[in-house]
Amino acid sequence: MISAYADFIRIRFLSMLAYRMNYYSGILIYMVNIGAQYFLWHAIYSGAEGLGGMNLSQMTTYVAVAWMARAFYFNNLDREIANEIRDGSVAIQFIRPYPYLVVKMMQGLGEGLFRLLFFSTPGMVLVWLFFPVALPRDPVLWVAFLTMLLFSFLINSQINILTGLFAFFVENNEGMMRFKRVLVDLFSGLIIPVSFFPGWAETVLRLLPFQAITYLPAAVFSGKTGGIGIGNVLGVQALWFVVLIVPMAVMWQLSRRRLFVQGG
Repeated sequence: MISAYADFIRIRFLSMLAYRMNYYSGILIYMVNIGAQYFLWHAIYSGAEGLGGMNLSQMTTYVAVAWMARAFYFNNLDREIANEIRDGSVAIQFIRPYPYLVVKMMQGLGEGLFRLLFFSTPGMVLVWLFFPVALPRDPVLWVAFLTMLLFSFLINSQINILTGLFAFFVENNEGMMRFKRVLVDLFSGLIIPVSFFPGWAETVLRLLPFQAITYLPAAVFSGKTGGIGIGNVLGVQALWFVVLIVPMAVMWQLSRRRLFVQGG
């Protein structure tokens, strides 16, 4: 069974090679985003030594790492699942001898590994050359960050799968998928670090899984002050990964009873 899952990862990875030019151009788009945010935060930090527990150098590193991490954990599993539900092809998955949701997760991982090698890594090198990014030298922190990235992928994919499964109940969840994407980008700390939200909002966000996707890993990697440690981050991420398995299992069981094909 493990070898079968490895094949799903390999097949998706190889299929992404056919569209690698899209990701090369995507590197430039991400660099524009990072550059725009760098100059924005440079203006915000004008005359201030530190804001939100980070100085300008740490904020620059945070922005770069957060966007390049997104290239790895981002996927369209919600849209894939919704499309398979609408055209009825998901029905075939019910009779196959493997867990459908695990297979989708493995396919997403194959895409993520492709993005990590051909998007995040070269993109981070270019960002390091053009912007004052201070990358840590501690190898332990790099290993820990890669582990955090894996959890970021898992948690984001779980949220995507849950969103995609809603197509069983609402027939067209396009609006929900777009809303979810904005919600994740904003509340995960990709656009604005969680520590910059008002006190009450920061407290609420710390009770949600979004911060475990971007803010916590990027904050640790950039050296943010405030008592955020590697062990704490991994603990929070592992907790949310386990917690989100429950609604996924419930949604999948309920979804199996509501399948109908739109359009025959």
